[in-house]
Amino acid sequence: MSAPRLEGLPARFPIAASALYAGVLVAFVAMALDAVLDASARRSAALDAADILGQLEGRSPRRTSTAVDPAVAAGSPFVEGSSLSVAGAALLQRVAGAITRVGGQVMSSQVDLQGPQSKAGFITVTASCEIKPAALQSLLYDIEAGMPFLFVDQLVVQAPAGAAAAPEGRMRVLLAVSGQWQGAK
Repeated sequence: MSAPRLEGLPARFPIAASALYAGVLVAFVAMALDAVLDASARRSAALDAADILGQLEGRSPRRTSTAVDPAVAAGSPFVEGSSLSVAGAALLQRVAGAITRVGGQVMSSQVDLQGPQSKAGFITVTASCEIKPAALQSLLYDIEAGMPFLFVDQLVVQAPAGAAAAPEGRMRVLLAVSGQWQGAK
């Protein structure tokens, strides 16, 4: 078919030309509508993914046991205090709090500000306490897992008198814990 002959077809068949035009127009509208719906579905999926990501980021990456105070885990890795004495008191309070959280009782305590590690900025607390045998692991975890970073330098455990007769008796524990003081800021 030649070009002049094609130009004459719409004039000879106006209904067919109108139907063809309407069909092409409907096809273009359908493609545009499909593109809009696809973009809307992608946007909805992206918003859902962002919500899920927000929920996952809001969760705590680690689980805390009931023996550990969640407020202890946050903070500085150094023992806080405006002076060495205040930092020693804060360390003593931290260790005594850990002992009482596991149901123990502090018998005596001592803060060593001038020990062999004091030149490196370490403060040492020695505490004598009585706890149940099952609470020893929780006590050590509470001390070493939280903030500030604390280190158990010495651990002496004495079984309760008559351990065979009373397995649930309290045992004596001598505990030396050290933490680093950053110094006055």
